[in-house]
Amino acid sequence: MNNIYLVGFMGTGKSSSGKAVALRLRYSFVDLDERIENKEKISIPDIFAHKGEAYFRQVEKDVLGEVSVRDTCVVSCGGGIVIDPDNIAVMKRTGIIVCLTASAQVIFERVRHFTHRPLLQVPDPKEKIESLLRIRAPYYAQADLTIDTSALSVEEAAVRIIQQCEIRKKQ
Repeated sequence: MNNIYLVGFMGTGKSSSGKAVALRLRYSFVDLDERIENKEKISIPDIFAHKGEAYFRQVEKDVLGEVSVRDTCVVSCGGGIVIDPDNIAVMKRTGIIVCLTASAQVIFERVRHFTHRPLLQVPDPKEKIESLLRIRAPYYAQADLTIDTSALSVEEAAVRIIQQCEIRKKQ
């Protein structure tokens, strides 16, 4: 197992469980969104607002390319990274892709108080979550593994991710 890429919709536990996985495996933890903000010197909502989603997606792709040359990393990826087939190819070539999922209701409950989620700054955020989940479902389906975190704690999710990656590695 080289890198573990955690993909999935916001609020599914990519960052929190990713840190727990990295700690347990003694891997480095990389949050792509944090890397992007450090590189651009502005927040992701500001990138979306001032430079647009297309610009953000290009920077995201570039940062993924930089991170993918490393080894033994747990990488928390932004929710839309899977839309670009080149990103999927890079992640599959350099590691295993684990898609974390949760029900729309659980996601809504987890993220509804966050103001830093640019895609949810709309009149009906729950409906936007449901819509984006439908749109992204075929992209998320390209992951090597899928784990539903709806009823899991951070630690339970971390253990499940490690177990499933180990099983996958043996196949």
